[in-house]
Amino acid sequence: MNTSALIRPAWTPATIALMVIGFMVFWPLGFAMLAYIIWGDRLDGLKRDVNRATDGIFAGCRRGSDKAARWGHGSARTGNVAFDDWREKELERLAEERRKLDEMLTEFDDYARELRRAKDQDEFDRFMANRNKSTAPTKADPSTGTTTKRGKGSNLLDD
Repeated sequence: MNTSALIRPAWTPATIALMVIGFMVFWPLGFAMLAYIIWGDRLDGLKRDVNRATDGIFAGCRRGSDKAARWGHGSARTGNVAFDDWREKELERLAEERRKLDEMLTEFDDYARELRRAKDQDEFDRFMANRNKSTAPTKADPSTGTTTKRGKGSNLLDD
């Protein structure tokens, strides 16, 4: 690291002044300057590690885009006409298979949706039948003193 730099990770008058000003303006700035003074000499290694990691990530992206361009997602040709023709036919065949699989998936989704709808309708009908049975009005029988449930279609005005 350049030791003649005005602001370097050391206890110099410039860094101390920046730290004090940082605390006066906004206290996190003062703490940031203090951290730079104490641990700033380790930043070179950290910067080197971060650069190496990001280079690796972006190199992977570049490799992926090169591979995509080579295998039919771009206009890259190999120069071997027979191989290029075979590759195009295979890619067309795979695209057709993919289209068929997508159609079958759509058909199955429609079938499953209709099956769920039918099941839900059956459960709803069963619920409504049970609800109508349990809420049927009752009629008191004056001779026995018991109550009887009126069935569907009975009229309350028949009494």
